[in-house]
Amino acid sequence: MIEDLIKYIISNIRQRFTRSFLTILSILIGIMAIFVLISYGEGLKYYMNEMGEEMGTDKLIAQPRGFGVPGTTGIYFTKDDIDFIKKERGVSEAVGMMLKQSEVKIDKRKLGKWVFIMGMPFDPSELRLIEEAFAGYGIFKGRTLKKGDSSKVVLGYNYMFADKIFSNPLKLGDNIFINDKSFDIVGFYEEIGNAGDDANVYLTEDSMKEVFDMGDDYSYIYIRAEKGIVPTELADRLEEKLRKKKGQKEGEEDFYIMSFEQLMETFGTVLLVLNSILVIIAGISVVVAAVNIMNTMYTAVLERTKEIGIMKSIGAKNSTILMMFFFESGFLGLIGGSIGMLLGYGLAKLGAMAIAAAGYSFLRPYFPWWLIVGCLVFSFMVGAVSGYFPAKAASRLKPVDALRYE
Repeated sequence: MIEDLIKYIISNIRQRFTRSFLTILSILIGIMAIFVLISYGEGLKYYMNEMGEEMGTDKLIAQPRGFGVPGTTGIYFTKDDIDFIKKERGVSEAVGMMLKQSEVKIDKRKLGKWVFIMGMPFDPSELRLIEEAFAGYGIFKGRTLKKGDSSKVVLGYNYMFADKIFSNPLKLGDNIFINDKSFDIVGFYEEIGNAGDDANVYLTEDSMKEVFDMGDDYSYIYIRAEKGIVPTELADRLEEKLRKKKGQKEGEEDFYIMSFEQLMETFGTVLLVLNSILVIIAGISVVVAAVNIMNTMYTAVLERTKEIGIMKSIGAKNSTILMMFFFESGFLGLIGGSIGMLLGYGLAKLGAMAIAAAGYSFLRPYFPWWLIVGCLVFSFMVGAVSGYFPAKAASRLKPVDALRYE
C-alpha cells in the first residue's frame, strides 16, 4: 500500500512537472536562504567559542569610552593607571597597549596605506598576555620584538601577500616607512582572520613614543585575574576603584572595564538578534512557498476529482485520500528543501571563499547535523501542513458527486 502510494505521488508530480517545479522552486529559495544564514550564524558562534577557549575566561579589558576606535578618541590611560590596577587585589597581571592610526609606506615618494600601529611590550609575560587576548595568535615567520628594537617592526599576516595591503608582498628584511622613519621587518604574525587586525603594524613602546612624539598614552589595558577570582566581579570592582582614583562620578567615566566573557556575551546577543532578523526575512519566502503549495494542491484536488471518486467507489477510505494528498504536498516540500540545502551548501562555501579572499577568514559557515535534519523536517512539514486543508477537502468528497464532476 505504501509502495503504491509513493509511486502514485511520484507519477502525479511528473505529470504536472511545470507546476510541481514552480512549487518546489518557491520552497527551495526559502530553505536555501535559511540554510545559508543559519550556517553563517553558527559559524560565527563556533568561532566565538573557539576564540573564547583560546583567550581564556580569566581576562579583562579596559578601554576608553567615546565614539571611534581607541587611539583616535583622545582619551588614554596612563602608566600610573596601569600600576594602580596591578596593585589591586585579584589582579595577576596588567599590561597596556598603545595604538595609533598612521600611514605606512614602502616608498617615501608614494602614497601608503592607513593602518593601525600598536606599541608592544618586550617583556615575555606581558607579551604573552596580549597574544592570548588576541585568541592566542603568535609569530608565523621571523621573531617578536625585543628590547632595543628601535628600528624594527613586526607586521600582520596580510603583508605577506600581493594585493592584500600593497601590490607586492613583503618579506623578512624588507623595510617600511612610518612617519618617514625607516623600519626593518623582523617578523610576521599569524592570521587573526579579519582584514583590519591582519593589517596591523607592531612597534616597541619606545619606538611608538619616538615616532609619534607621545608619552605614556595607552589605548587598552589587558588584565589577567588571579585563580579563583570571578572576572565579572573583578571588572566591577576595578571600574569603581579606577573611577574614584580619577575623581570621576559614576555614570560619567571616560572608560569601562569588561571581562572577556561579558564581551563575548554582548557580541553573541547582537549576533543572535541580527541572525534572527535575517532568518525572519528569509522565512517570508517560506510563507509564500506554503501558500503556493496550498494553491497547487487545491488545483490538484479539482483536477483529480474523478480519480478520487473512482478510488472511493472501489473502497478507498477518507484517511487514505487524506494521506495521499498530505504526503504529496509534504514530498514537494521535502524535494524543495533537499535541493535548497544542497544549493545553500554550495553558496555558503563559495561565499566563504570570497570572504576569505577579502581578508575575513573568520567568517565561515558551519553545518551542524541538527541544521541539516532540521531543514529537511521543516521543509517537509511546511509542505505537509500547507497541503492539509486541500487534502481534507479531497477526503470529504462523496463518491457519487466526484464521479459526476466535469
